[in-house]
Amino acid sequence: MKLKIRNLNRLTAFSSTVLPLLLLLAAQGCKKTETGTITVSVVDLRGTPARGVSVTLTFQPTARKIKKTTSPKGTCMFTAVPAGNNYALKIEKKGYITQSREKVTVANNKETFIHLLFQVDRKKIPGNWRVARAGAKTGSLTLSARQKQAMRKLETLGYLSGYKAAPETKNVTIYNKEKAYNGLNLYCSGHAPEAILIDMKGKELHRWRYDITRIRGKKCDSPKCLYWRRVHLMENGDLLAIFEGHLLIKIDKNSHLLWSYWGGAHHDLFILPDHSIYVLTRKAVIDPKYNRTEPVLKDFIAILSPEGKEIRRVSILKCLENSKYTHVLQRMPESGDILHTNTIEVLNGKGKLARFSPAFKKGNVLISILYLDLIAVVDMEKESVVWAMDGMWKRQHQPTVLDNSRMLIFDNQFPVNGTRVVSRVLEFDPFTRNIYWEYRGTPETPFYTGDCGSCQRLPNGNTLISETGSGRAFEVTPDKTIVWEFYNPQRAGDNNELIAALFEMIRLSPDYTSNWLQ
Repeated sequence: MKLKIRNLNRLTAFSSTVLPLLLLLAAQGCKKTETGTITVSVVDLRGTPARGVSVTLTFQPTARKIKKTTSPKGTCMFTAVPAGNNYALKIEKKGYITQSREKVTVANNKETFIHLLFQVDRKKIPGNWRVARAGAKTGSLTLSARQKQAMRKLETLGYLSGYKAAPETKNVTIYNKEKAYNGLNLYCSGHAPEAILIDMKGKELHRWRYDITRIRGKKCDSPKCLYWRRVHLMENGDLLAIFEGHLLIKIDKNSHLLWSYWGGAHHDLFILPDHSIYVLTRKAVIDPKYNRTEPVLKDFIAILSPEGKEIRRVSILKCLENSKYTHVLQRMPESGDILHTNTIEVLNGKGKLARFSPAFKKGNVLISILYLDLIAVVDMEKESVVWAMDGMWKRQHQPTVLDNSRMLIFDNQFPVNGTRVVSRVLEFDPFTRNIYWEYRGTPETPFYTGDCGSCQRLPNGNTLISETGSGRAFEVTPDKTIVWEFYNPQRAGDNNELIAALFEMIRLSPDYTSNWLQ
């Protein structure tokens, strides 16, 4: 009997191609799966383990998820994870910024370590833990909905660096009674709309607080309405306070509202002996002269009566345009906050500065314009900048004329060796540019804040410095010895790892509150 085989060529092709592939797949199926381990370690800004954090491991091809929670040591472990590089991690906790890591690789019999820094979501914490009336006109421009939204957003921008990793120490940490200038200390910070008065040892003597929600018929949804940017204490216990970019209020010693001024007050104010008030204000507008489509913030100097009524308003932009310093406007940003004026001081006309130059006569106003790296003197009668200086600092704050006719200034971002920046305080001659004194910290006690900051020359020659971003204030002698130091006790985060921005610490004379505070 003969066996007849048909399509012999097809059978041969099948045997040589498909059968080996089937045998290979069968062999792989019998192989042991290669696995590894993923260990996730989560810490906060101070390096403290972040417990109770939800960690989700996703097998990306199948979208299968495994969720675990970090232990008290801030770690969690995923074992027997098939080797490969197609995994994703997501770390979440209420009130914190969600972190993720893609393309996590796992090797056979190996442990993959993932270290993550977990940060508090500052947008979800009230406060800062590190617009105007008349003014410029928009003319006949018809604003689009997008432009109006951009203007509102511009007027409500806050400080993004209000929180910083907190040290373990709080309140007064250094006090050299013999060398420090004895007095009272008043400060405001990003934790709440309040100001606190303490003695040299840090004991609280008085506290003022006023929430903007208590003002009937007014509403403010900006995060800047949750704290005070700057305050001024009157000798009778009344307090002036700025809700950044929105309003100025006056309250009495018992925190009862006396009046409010909704003129876009921001950054700083200055009180004359007759109790009239000079305050920086601003307004967001569409002005084709500067930008045809995007809004800009225009800054003003407003003069208020002691009762909070606006008497006059002068445009800082026009004062620059009406001067010989118009060239500095070339450095302005094209849109948004184009000047960012941050300091105001009314000159008293005393000392040699006024004798050397009429620019420093009584009644003229010294200002600091951050985005131009410029300080300037405005003649309020001429509505013109009559003196200006730049080139020695970057992103500066708090220029002030001293009794010796020199000037003191807080230089936020001074470059060192082209590789890093530090903050420093300078005492200099505004005519010769000679620097007579400088403080920039030491390797043991570094000193830096990228924004805000202030400095005050004390009667004994010492200098009180507010390092806003670190929540710190300290007093240094002329030989640069720290004789008083304070860390803001206001903290946030599960482990108190964040410190509230310390906008300004002011030293008052010991008897400043004698009329009302026992």
